[in-house]
Amino acid sequence: MKKIDVHFQDDSYSIFIGRNFLSGIGSLIKNKYSFDKVVIVTDDIVDSLYGEVVENSLLKEYISARRIVIPHGECSKNLDMLRYIYNQLTDFGITRSDLLLTLSGGVIGDLGGFAASTYLRGIPFIQVPTTILAQVDSSVGGKVAIDLDGGKNLAGSFYQPKAVFIDIDVIKTLPVHYFYDGLAEAVKCGCIGELSLFTLFESIKTKEDIEKKLENIIEKSCQYKASIVEKDEKESGLRMFLNFGHTLAHALESFKNYQGISHGEAVSIGMSVITENTERMGLTEKGTEKKIKEILSLLHLPIKTSISIEKLMPYIMHDKKIRGDFITLVILESIGKPKLIRVPLEQISTYLATGSSL
Repeated sequence: MKKIDVHFQDDSYSIFIGRNFLSGIGSLIKNKYSFDKVVIVTDDIVDSLYGEVVENSLLKEYISARRIVIPHGECSKNLDMLRYIYNQLTDFGITRSDLLLTLSGGVIGDLGGFAASTYLRGIPFIQVPTTILAQVDSSVGGKVAIDLDGGKNLAGSFYQPKAVFIDIDVIKTLPVHYFYDGLAEAVKCGCIGELSLFTLFESIKTKEDIEKKLENIIEKSCQYKASIVEKDEKESGLRMFLNFGHTLAHALESFKNYQGISHGEAVSIGMSVITENTERMGLTEKGTEKKIKEILSLLHLPIKTSISIEKLMPYIMHDKKIRGDFITLVILESIGKPKLIRVPLEQISTYLATGSSL
């Protein structure tokens, strides 16, 4: 099992990457940590596959455990489900000496992590991500949140887990759509700085190639993101580069009410659109857009949208990166060389004009 250490002044932790260890995760947890009870937060799909496996693994180690199962999908990342989790934690008598374990993709990681960060003003939690998207991105860095009516992740906090356990073999049960979806965030890491990862993607020709290199992709993505968040835990500078493609992506997800478009698809469109526009404006090296779009297309990810920027603007205006009359956008000067620019709000459409607006 490989280990990546994430260093913070107060809340350092490790990411463990391996294969076929989920049935023994109770032993791994018991050997490294001491908790009285463990509550597993998962969704209905993942629960049917792995919920009982993980709970039995904990019980085998004489760790009291209970599962909280919620409906799958982004629509569950809301105040009602947060309240439901709080009530379940209360019923189970969870204290600060207990553990919350998130078992699923990014939705459960965000929702369960936010519950952990706020229940009793903070209880320990561990992430066990079961999608590529969560393994390469959302489980690393301590961003936890829920969605509000006005937009995605508008209520949240920075709260680091005690550990992240990544079992690559759980990917075998992912639908093909979500297999490719999760790779968008790994491509993003290659675009903004991890050049070896971008080169790796350029060498891929088939799904079999991806499967052979998947462990390497996950490891490189985690290492790169860890190196960023260590330097900027609260997103005051360097960590903002990780938002490449996300301003348009979050607006698309909100516009679609989190249905009919996945996060990876939205990020893919966001990266493609902003790079197409900045290259046209002379801010990005010629050919950058083509390189990105070739990789995303090979991964069966969308690179454009028919939704106009005018329809997306009300959602963009709720973006967390807005300060006063300006928004901070992440653009590429070239592959591996990102740049933060402050854009007046009235000029957003120039940078984020979609296919129907160009």
